[in-house]
Amino acid sequence: MAEGRSAEGVHNARTSDDSVDEQSAVEMVYRPRPEDTLVGLRVRGRIKRTGLLLRGVFLTLWIGQWLFSVVGRGNFDLVSTVLFLLVVLIVWGYPRLQAASVQRLVGWQGEYRATVSPAGITCRTDHSTLTLKWSVFQGYRETVGHFVLLSRDPNIMYLSVLPKRGLHEAESLERLRAVLDQHVTRV
Repeated sequence: MAEGRSAEGVHNARTSDDSVDEQSAVEMVYRPRPEDTLVGLRVRGRIKRTGLLLRGVFLTLWIGQWLFSVVGRGNFDLVSTVLFLLVVLIVWGYPRLQAASVQRLVGWQGEYRATVSPAGITCRTDHSTLTLKWSVFQGYRETVGHFVLLSRDPNIMYLSVLPKRGLHEAESLERLRAVLDQHVTRV
């Protein structure tokens, strides 16, 4: 029998990249929810700040326009008020629309089985497998119910949200924190 092959002739040798330290690997099983994506988008917004600043400026300009319209004319203008309320609704609702859109992309895949190990993060569903090395991420932020990993690119175009509800063992939370602290920084 050749080295790295079983009796059936299937190659089963593992490279150093494929090997996982079973002691430090953390398994998670969860179904993505829109709230998970919304938390990730909020974290991204707080880190990046550009979106928050632009939304704040946009909203301030519309408030100013509405106040100028009402005070300048001395009466209540229905069109300006409706437009103002529409802008407030859009500014408030845009992250929720994004989260719902992402949910349509990932939700149909069902249950996610994530493995967080020294090699990186591997997410498996019935339809796909995605492996991300730690070099993809600039850091992570922990929230009450999630770990949000942020991509290294300047616009933070990729988020990986790991909901704590996916951990099924009490000591897994501390092991997950230890693996994350070892490979990426808290931001």
